[in-house]
Amino acid sequence: MARYTGSACRLCRRENLKLFLKGDRCYGDKCAFERRPYAPGQHGQRRGGKASDYRIQLREKQKVKRIYGLLERQFRGTYQRAERQKGVTGTNLLMLLESRLDNVVYRMGFANSRAQARELILHGHFAINGRKATIASQRLKAGDKVEVREGSRAIPQIIGAIETVVRRGIPGWLEVDKDNFKGTFKALPNREDLTMPIQEQLIVELYSK
Repeated sequence: MARYTGSACRLCRRENLKLFLKGDRCYGDKCAFERRPYAPGQHGQRRGGKASDYRIQLREKQKVKRIYGLLERQFRGTYQRAERQKGVTGTNLLMLLESRLDNVVYRMGFANSRAQARELILHGHFAINGRKATIASQRLKAGDKVEVREGSRAIPQIIGAIETVVRRGIPGWLEVDKDNFKGTFKALPNREDLTMPIQEQLIVELYSK
């Protein structure tokens, strides 16, 4: 499985936005973005100037790609699938990203980050509708039930994530029973339910060139 192995904090600084890629650490004093809120690299503090339309579109795509933890090939494939669906392509893209298993596990509070969720899924700690799931990119449908498998409920990372999920809250389109390590994907969110600063139309414009 291809994945980004560099510094997560560097990505936040590059996008000039806290992407919450390191879980609970992002809420504390150790957050690198809080200490150095400028682009990484030797000339990071001097970057600026008027951005071209292409640069603005590219940065938006990179930001969304990094929020959800996808590499370029995975992200482009998701975009192409969104483009084939009926409806607004940008909204379709966000719905496909939100319905990924790794995102849902993170949103439910069973992992501190999407990267941690992917690792836990890969090691077989979750089940969908009673069946073991090991594919992080698997997409859920309304009514699907996600649970931590019986033998995995004492894992410190999962317990720690459940204890700290109150910091970010659980979205209304998910239903979670923390005591029983279970949750339900009730429905796809509405676009207005996604409060992250994302301008998906810029991504559509970029890929339409």
